[in-house]
Amino acid sequence: MREALAREGPLAGRVAVVTGAARGVGEALARRLSEDGMRLALLGREAATLRRAAASLAGPALCVEADVTDQAALDRAARQVEERLGPASVVVANAGIAAAGPFRHTEADLWRRVIDVNLVGSANTARAFLPQLTRSRGYFLQIASTAAFGSAPLMSAYCASKAGAESFAQALRGEVEPVGVAVGIAYLHWTGTDMVTGIDQHPVLVALRRHQPWFARRVHSPAEVADRLAAGITHRAPYVYAPPWLRWCLPLRPLFPALVSRVARRELGERSADERAADAGVLGAGGRADWEAYVTATRAHPRPGPGSP
Repeated sequence: MREALAREGPLAGRVAVVTGAARGVGEALARRLSEDGMRLALLGREAATLRRAAASLAGPALCVEADVTDQAALDRAARQVEERLGPASVVVANAGIAAAGPFRHTEADLWRRVIDVNLVGSANTARAFLPQLTRSRGYFLQIASTAAFGSAPLMSAYCASKAGAESFAQALRGEVEPVGVAVGIAYLHWTGTDMVTGIDQHPVLVALRRHQPWFARRVHSPAEVADRLAAGITHRAPYVYAPPWLRWCLPLRPLFPALVSRVARRELGERSADERAADAGVLGAGGRADWEAYVTATRAHPRPGPGSP
């Protein structure tokens, strides 16, 4: 019955592009949209993992290995998608990485990499696919986070990038709505991806979670989140909340920075500077794979220093 409904549904036969589709929410969403009858283009850094994800889909899929911080690579990916599957009707800017640790002990290149992937990568994705979305009068979904509500210490790059991605999507919406392109922003809370695998070792996140109501401490599966995102895509929703109760937090949003700071001061005051520095690093297998690929490429082709010709 579900397969029959998918073939007749509003998304059936259309093309969706999901970045960061090799694992986690991206993989789960690609699977969910495929079940709804869409043709999928999976974009990501890990070619073998992408192929495994594509093999589990219900319908046609195209795997494209691409770094979202590389505009030329994304432009090539956009051409491949249109040539192989047709113009995109849905584009989900999901690619993201996170790094934890004190700002002063985080490598400058790593801090910048988080911003580049999560914020600049979203803008690059939009730039590459907007011509197709304009022709199809499609839908662009920016994956944001409750990290944009109240920035947590030891997560400065991630929180800044997600707040920036939210702001970018809001600005983009006003520009492209007149030409028929809808822009949605999805707010995700605790989600069971490899990015939160080490959550119990992160003092501020542990404390923040402990001080939240019982229902807010629950970690949601990628499949649950994907169902919410798919529903938002179907309805071209301006905002998607996963879980749904997040929408009721919006009136309280101005209070969150002060509440987060209060919890953080107490928790960080109980830890030495050395203990805080020990927590620095990339979170999750996907983030580590991206960072290792970036470091390898940078060492092979180092950027010119000041004064270089």
